[in-house]
Amino acid sequence: MTNDLYQSIKWENPKLYIIDQTKLPEEESVIELVNAEDVWDAIRQLKVRGAPAIGIAGAYGFYLGIREFGGSSYSDFLAECRRVADYLNSSRPTAVNLSWALNALVEKVNQNEDMPVPDLKEMLLQAAISIHNEDRELCKNIGLNGVDIVPDNARILTHCNTGGLATGQYGTAFSVIFHAHQKGKVKQVWVDETRPLLQGARLTTWELQKASVPHSLIVDSAAGFLMSRGKVDMVITGADRITKNGDTANKIGTYTLSVLAKEHGIPFYIAAPYSTLDMNLDDGSEIEIELRDEAEVTSFNKKLSSPKGTKAYNPAFDITPHQNISGIITEKGIIYPEFETNIHNLFSNVSD
Repeated sequence: MTNDLYQSIKWENPKLYIIDQTKLPEEESVIELVNAEDVWDAIRQLKVRGAPAIGIAGAYGFYLGIREFGGSSYSDFLAECRRVADYLNSSRPTAVNLSWALNALVEKVNQNEDMPVPDLKEMLLQAAISIHNEDRELCKNIGLNGVDIVPDNARILTHCNTGGLATGQYGTAFSVIFHAHQKGKVKQVWVDETRPLLQGARLTTWELQKASVPHSLIVDSAAGFLMSRGKVDMVITGADRITKNGDTANKIGTYTLSVLAKEHGIPFYIAAPYSTLDMNLDDGSEIEIELRDEAEVTSFNKKLSSPKGTKAYNPAFDITPHQNISGIITEKGIIYPEFETNIHNLFSNVSD
């Protein structure tokens, strides 16, 4: 694989194209999204997933939602913008990138009251494109910044999916792995299958295979065993929301990995762009955790995996406390504890 990594999201005005992640790895299917309802469904049904990718899709979905507005009244247009933003934001509540992108677009309208509606629409489209382009560059820099903390012949454990499928390009934790691999530093990547929807098994292995990175798939519950046998040198995951004290929401199972890593003295890193930081939240207890359909746990591949009528609890995310995190790899550098002070110092100009 070269620097021309695949992209899972592509804009061709006036349509958005995405790789349908629910079809991978069996089928590389590209689907066309033409309105806000299509984008809402794609986000909710995990056809597009990963916090940065959700934010990018949401931004384009916002434009698709307001482009057909036929009036000329600024106040009516602003009201429609707020309606569309609220609608799209309801698709998934935990990943902050979605609300971040939508709020940024609405704020642009707030700040340009004297601009005609057609010009406002064009401004919003260009802003969505900028969000997409910025994410590509941010993710590349996350990877480059993380290379130095990867030891030679590293055996890295990762959870869920953090590559180009989850972002505009390159990924977050995947970007670190990819760029370290280019430097010849990666001996092995252990990929958690990531139950119940198998994002690791279906998506991360697909991405690693494309990048020719050596890897093996493991069941989630094998991670502790590998650590106890000295087969893991570091853990790197992504994030869907990071509070001002460094507490991090990520795919369910991440907290467990952090506890295991701490027990075994293994560095545990988060990789994420500034758009994942939520400086409005003091700590992880304030993060809303998405609960998903019980059927994702009680069935597999449309077949029951437990007796009919079995109840299930299916949180999509958990919270890793900042005390368990060795560092947060960002596009501006690596943030180490004390996180609240260092996050503020590094990002005060972009996250307030």
